[in-house]
Amino acid sequence: MIKKDFHVHTTFCDGKNTPEEIVIKAISQNLQEIGLVCHAFTPCDTRYCIQREDIPFFIDEINRLKVKYKNQIKIFCGVEFDYFADMPLKDFDYIIGAVHYVNKNGDFISVDESKEILVSSVKKYFNGDFYAFCELYYKTLADIYSKVTPTFIAHFDLVSKFNKLGDLFNENDERYINAWKNCIDILLSKNATFEVNVGGITRGYKNTVYPSTPQIEYIIKNGGKLVINSDSHTVNSLAYNFEKYIAEIGEENFKF
Repeated sequence: MIKKDFHVHTTFCDGKNTPEEIVIKAISQNLQEIGLVCHAFTPCDTRYCIQREDIPFFIDEINRLKVKYKNQIKIFCGVEFDYFADMPLKDFDYIIGAVHYVNKNGDFISVDESKEILVSSVKKYFNGDFYAFCELYYKTLADIYSKVTPTFIAHFDLVSKFNKLGDLFNENDERYINAWKNCIDILLSKNATFEVNVGGITRGYKNTVYPSTPQIEYIIKNGGKLVINSDSHTVNSLAYNFEKYIAEIGEENFKF
């Protein structure tokens, strides 16, 4: 049984629960370790991330909880660092590498804000070519090590968030497959670990985890390792169905 969840957001960014509420819930679920995470400050879009002035308060609060609950659960202070983020990282226990935007001609395009915004942006900046958009996303993600050395890579195929019906692009298209394979190859050359993320499922966007099954199989085939996280923004989705997805993928492929 998995006893840890290292991708949990709080009210310090776009989460719905305070750090202490999450810790109490994690203890009630018999988790042994919990990683509380803030979205790193991104100057291109400050709506969802931690604000610069709140960073020391977040770190202080997590450190307070570490002491208060030290006999019940082990707590870690994490940051989900977007490719375009800008903030100091020295006081965090671990770093999640992620891409939530692509930069096209100096403009920042959100990958995961809403389906309507994404469709409009791809039409405006890529002449409706979703494969060109995906290629830029994976090219950006492949370069994440130029910005930060992540403990693991978050929600690898976030571009599929709004493609549940397959109406935006064909995930079996050669251009799409080549884009993600090249990205995985580059990340594996850096010894990257990939997150199996259930957040798209718990929030109703997807029927499957990030990354997709073909991507997970490719990662494993090429020697990569996985971790599993909830990407929870509410206490109700902590460690959601971890045992099920680990059993389906194979426990031997996970690094705990």
